[in-house]
Amino acid sequence: MTLKLAVALAIASTPGAAVIAQGVPETHTYLPAAPARPTTGISLPIGKCVNMGNHLDAPSEGAWGRRIADSDFALIKAAGFQTIRLPVRWSAHAQADAPYTIDPAFLARVRHVVAGARGAGLNVILNLHHYDELYADPAAHHARFAALWTQIAAAFAQEPNDTLWFELLNEPMGALTHANLLSVLNPALAEVRKTNRTRPVIVGGENWSGVASLATLPLPEDPYVVATIHSYDPFAFTHQGATWVKPTPPVGRHFGSTADYAELDATLQKVRDFIARTGRVPFVGEYGATDRGGIPLAERVAYYGTISSAYASIGVQSCAWAYANAFPLRPGNQWLPGMVEAIRTTLPAR
Repeated sequence: MTLKLAVALAIASTPGAAVIAQGVPETHTYLPAAPARPTTGISLPIGKCVNMGNHLDAPSEGAWGRRIADSDFALIKAAGFQTIRLPVRWSAHAQADAPYTIDPAFLARVRHVVAGARGAGLNVILNLHHYDELYADPAAHHARFAALWTQIAAAFAQEPNDTLWFELLNEPMGALTHANLLSVLNPALAEVRKTNRTRPVIVGGENWSGVASLATLPLPEDPYVVATIHSYDPFAFTHQGATWVKPTPPVGRHFGSTADYAELDATLQKVRDFIARTGRVPFVGEYGATDRGGIPLAERVAYYGTISSAYASIGVQSCAWAYANAFPLRPGNQWLPGMVEAIRTTLPAR
């Protein structure tokens, strides 16, 4: 069955299908494969994954939409997801000066959310998100960054290594480049290793962790480090009408041209090249398309299906952006028709 047919059938089985099944764009057929196996380091059994975007990474929870509810995780698990990625803006909830203590109430809230997800049977990727001051001035903030991870690592040290994974820093950007990335990440990783000797730790590269970062990504000398990338191409499609982007990409862009698929195939080759060169298997920590630019639902569904299937076809797992508040897959009391069915992951390991 082609992806186009699978998406159309999934949509057709839901209420309102007659309205939204029209115009599903043509797609290439990407067939999910078994997970790629690393020859160096480890890979993560992420499976089907969704980001809890714009919740705990907002300036305060609820500022960018609704708060996380305890009932969310049973819904996510029932929809077939195996992992959540939990972005957290730790830097907004800690002292500005040494010892950089994290607000105990906020730490307790994150612990509660992690416990709820794990209690529902989900893996958790716990990250440090939106540390804008660090991106602007790495030298001035690297000590605080390491101190935050000292506390985070200690707070979660008793969690099982096979279900909770740390991601040191979301999307390095600005003044934080590959030239100085390890000088910031290594001290933080050293703090993590004091209390979490073998926990998987995820690292992304410069320029928002785009696929091009894999070509020169410097990785810490640590057998439990896993690389990640983010995938929002073509940006003119995924971020059309996004007013937080300047200049805002105009609306009306569609996905599915020959050039779009050539770009996607070239992206997959860059990931294959990284695997061949390093022996390590990365994963896609974010991909998605906005709901605010007038993209028809059928096109969003087809895009999520195409991207997740494309990466799965080379044995690479991915995590959709996002659950409820940003590029939402479940904006109200139900999943978007056809979306959960369209999202694919790698086949069971052989």
